[in-house]
Amino acid sequence: MSTTKPQPIYVIKKKGHHGGHHGGAWKVAYADFVTAMMALFIVLWLMNSSDKIKKAVAGYFNDPRGTANLMGTTMSGNGIEVTQNDSHMKQLKEKLEGEIRAKKELEKLSKQIEITITPEGLRIELLEGEKGTFYELGSARLSTSGQTLLSLLSGELKTLPNALLIEGHTDATPYSSDLTYSNWELSADRANAARRLLQQNGVRSNQVTQVRGYADQMLRVPSNPCDPSNRRISILVKNEGSAQPALHPIKNIATEPAKPPVAENTKPPSHTAAAGPPPAQKKNAGGT
Repeated sequence: MSTTKPQPIYVIKKKGHHGGHHGGAWKVAYADFVTAMMALFIVLWLMNSSDKIKKAVAGYFNDPRGTANLMGTTMSGNGIEVTQNDSHMKQLKEKLEGEIRAKKELEKLSKQIEITITPEGLRIELLEGEKGTFYELGSARLSTSGQTLLSLLSGELKTLPNALLIEGHTDATPYSSDLTYSNWELSADRANAARRLLQQNGVRSNQVTQVRGYADQMLRVPSNPCDPSNRRISILVKNEGSAQPALHPIKNIATEPAKPPVAENTKPPSHTAAAGPPPAQKKNAGGT
């Protein structure tokens, strides 16, 4: 007999390895790449666009509702609307500046009258001085210079189809310690005083669509909140076709008669024997 021991048998099992799950990190990286490419193409497009298109895009991001009409379907893809508005506003600006220079009593105040073309329209700003220029100091009463200037402006503005927006602003100096009258009331009252004088000189009642009082919340010189030029009145001649705020009628709830509540799933009471027979119906007066 053979004395050799049997050799052990080794079985080697190989496990199949498949590609593991790598997650969705590549999707995030790809999305970032596509976003960056889109931003690059937009920048390249803007760099090669005309100044009119650049102004319209910048105005849309500053005030989407006020300048949306400068882009999209109202523009017909050719910039005609923007060109017409800018050309019209430029002519109006030059005409107003010429008339102000021609007025001897307003010639000295030309540095306190700023007329600029914005994406919203033509903005006319009347900047106050240290001792008051267009309004009496600390009051909503117009000075002689303010009345003369607004009368001159109304002569041109009343002939326009454009809507007008009037804003009042103050500096950060507290008006008084009385809580019943503050810079909010003063700014709104000054804007309203300007509106009244414009309408007295021919501006249509429906031409002024908004009167706003901002107090010291929109400073012209933020670095110096008490600068006199922060006290100002702005008259904005809106671009033609600008979207106007929708006005909805407000119901007077106090005067409307209250309606009785309606009960849900109600059934007429059934007449049982215990409750007696139902009441007899009345006959008609004619006996029929």
